[in-house]
Amino acid sequence: MTQKSLYLIDGNSYIYRAYHAIPRLTTSKGFPTNAIYGFTNMLLKIVREKETEYLAIAFDTAAPTERHRIFEQYKLQRPGMPDDLFQQMQYIKRLVSTFNVYSIEIEGCEADDILATIALKTASEGFDVTIVTGDKDIMQVVSPHIRIYDPMKDKVYGEKDVVERFGVEPKKVVEVMGLMGDKIDNIPGIPGIGEKTAINLIKEFGSIENVLSNIEKITKPKLRENLQNNAELAILSKRLATIDTALPIDINLENLRLREPDNTKLFDIFRELEFTSLIKALCNRVSHSESLQYTVHTIQHIDELLDVMNKLKQKKEMAFDIKTVSSEITEISLFPGSGRCFYIPLSFHEDRESYKESKIAAEQQSKIAKQKVKAMLRDIFVDEEIKKYSYNIKDEVVTMKKEGIEIKGIAFDPMIASYLLNPNRASHRLDEIALDYLNYMIQRDREIEHSSCEDAVLSYRLTKELSPMIKERGLDRIFSEVEIPLVSVLADIELNGFKIDTDILSKLSTEIGDYMERIMHRVYETAGCEFNINSPKQLSDILFNKLGLKPVKKTKTGYSTDMEVLEELAVYHPLPHDILEYRTLSKLKSTYIDALPKLINPETERIHTSLNQTVTATGRLSSSEPNLQNIPIKGAWGERIRRAFIADKGCLLLSADYSQIELRILAHLSDDEALIHAFREDVDIHLKTASEIFGVPEESVTPEMRRKAKVVNFGIIYGMSPYGLSIELDVTPEEAKKYIDLYFETHKGVRDFIAKTIAEAKDRGFITTILGRQRPIPELNNPNASIRSHGERLAINTPIQGSAADIIKMAMINIYKRLGEYYSKTKMILQVHDELIFEVPEMEIDEMKYLIKREMEFVVDFLVPLKVDIGIGKNWAETH
Repeated sequence: MTQKSLYLIDGNSYIYRAYHAIPRLTTSKGFPTNAIYGFTNMLLKIVREKETEYLAIAFDTAAPTERHRIFEQYKLQRPGMPDDLFQQMQYIKRLVSTFNVYSIEIEGCEADDILATIALKTASEGFDVTIVTGDKDIMQVVSPHIRIYDPMKDKVYGEKDVVERFGVEPKKVVEVMGLMGDKIDNIPGIPGIGEKTAINLIKEFGSIENVLSNIEKITKPKLRENLQNNAELAILSKRLATIDTALPIDINLENLRLREPDNTKLFDIFRELEFTSLIKALCNRVSHSESLQYTVHTIQHIDELLDVMNKLKQKKEMAFDIKTVSSEITEISLFPGSGRCFYIPLSFHEDRESYKESKIAAEQQSKIAKQKVKAMLRDIFVDEEIKKYSYNIKDEVVTMKKEGIEIKGIAFDPMIASYLLNPNRASHRLDEIALDYLNYMIQRDREIEHSSCEDAVLSYRLTKELSPMIKERGLDRIFSEVEIPLVSVLADIELNGFKIDTDILSKLSTEIGDYMERIMHRVYETAGCEFNINSPKQLSDILFNKLGLKPVKKTKTGYSTDMEVLEELAVYHPLPHDILEYRTLSKLKSTYIDALPKLINPETERIHTSLNQTVTATGRLSSSEPNLQNIPIKGAWGERIRRAFIADKGCLLLSADYSQIELRILAHLSDDEALIHAFREDVDIHLKTASEIFGVPEESVTPEMRRKAKVVNFGIIYGMSPYGLSIELDVTPEEAKKYIDLYFETHKGVRDFIAKTIAEAKDRGFITTILGRQRPIPELNNPNASIRSHGERLAINTPIQGSAADIIKMAMINIYKRLGEYYSKTKMILQVHDELIFEVPEMEIDEMKYLIKREMEFVVDFLVPLKVDIGIGKNWAETH
């Protein structure tokens, strides 16, 4: 007869382990979800992988237990439940109920006792029982039909495993724990007796009572004395550690049978908690709560397409979607707003087999002449009077420009709208925002024409849904005057690309490789042996065992050898310094020097990065594939990498870099007289601050003083605390606080601005930039002081950094327009935070220096002047 399988979960153990395993996870609104997410995944792991027929979860209650009655100090040292975990408990219990998993809690009883009672009862009735917990005390109930599963270690403990772990059979584990105690539960045990001694005593005498009745046989005087003096404590500790397996629990086993979850309710909870990955796991079982209500009409003839074009011109709006394979357009879907979505296939496949592989309706292809279709599409896409809506429209613009078609009339992008409405979201994928705003789940296993039309229809529906929200939230200016016009600018930058001299990088790769080899041999010589420099475990052994350096921090796998640790150790020994240098060079080599040549487009012979609008919460653009914003500007190696970024023949590179724009924005926002005066007089702001905080005339300021003042100036912008500033300056927190206080004595406007900004952010729940970009800061109302402090730093920095992002975006738009008006051959080829890079024909260089500088410096009306530094060179390094 096959044994029935029952899994019993210690709910509280599960929750705490999930909570600590995922230290920081919140919704975009700031609600903590780390314990919920970890708990849910651990529960799903049991349900999916263990194939159990029966399942139950037990929870502790807040009521005191019998153990508390006999020993007041029981678990007394345990801190109360953290506030952010307490907030999650209601969701966890809701999820258990929604999963249709039987749960039980009994006032005055611990989950261990409940589980053990159920385990013994069901094991006696023919069940194979697995108790899921990380607590070692419950190992005392392990038997041929009861085992323990630790999900964090993914380890199962049967009888043999318990013997291997404790040296005694399961029922005697409680004897060992009675002698050694348990720090976690504050079970005292006998002073001076550890696990090894306890195991040996129980092996010899069998039980605590036998140990105590045979004390004269204990040969070690100190041990014998401890046992004699603490006999009652040993008996008490054993009683505290003993699991109660005889609770009066009447269980209907059918209630424990695993049932299908309520997927509709799970869907709603996961949506609320923004658990997209878990929603996807349910997608095949959850029906849509709203239909998009459209039909797919595949265009088969030119005259059909002509009719569609005429309808769209009359409609004056359309949503569209473009699908590509290897950068080649394969299909386009056009949706006028209701009824039919028009699907236009463009690829040709001669055999049925290729159709199956690509899922493209090959039988339709021969009826459409590709070039004629493109010509007709050009007519519709360049028509500015027809409003265009599409998800991630920048990529569509790039795709069409490669075909010689410029998209005009760009009016809405749901991805950008979602980003502006909720910049704290981790991502703004179409499936996520469709789920959020339309309650619609995308099914990606549909035919290609349905997938393409679905995306077009979703773009239209989301446009109509999000457009009013943008206006209601006061985001229409930043949306329509900055982010949407920026789409065409970024598309051009990506298409323009940046020319690379591969010979420079090839030589640099060889040179840096040789240098790394020398560092490696120097490390081996210092260490006295060869080892794998890239292995944290081997490096840890060398640093802390062989060389005897003092460990700085410990991780789950041993002593840390991360960057911060090595920087601290480098003060005392040369080897950590060499390792740091090796790691830095290794990253430069792999990320840029060796990687960039492989990313050059063979057709354009240039690097084409992607500039992303919807990634950073502050509004800054990010760069990816490859990330050209992270190429180091300081250091000899970084400069040499930048020398490989060159201008085309007959051109020069022009770098236009905002000077201290964030400090100038701070002066404008704070209306601080001292800052405003300094920038209007064009004085050295760091020199002036050094004079103020060190109390010396400006002519007496040393380079080191100026360096510290610079850190203070930017530390204020980033809301740096005295402790944080002390680390940056390598001074005491008291000295750092003195610098901050001295700064605020002179800059009272800045002090008042910071206080007002934090207060307003707390009151409104969000912060705004000069142009109205908003960023919610839920951290400000978090009960955790550390998280609240982080929120205050965000509140201070966001309006400054976000306004800087808005300003350079507006400058990019204005320059782009001017270049078009002048029919200039100058190309904007990259944006790196406060810097714009252009490739300029030599004959246009003087004109462009003036035009670009003027557009950037006069883009906004400020209390202080904006200043732009212009650099010219044949390569990127020469522009600085």
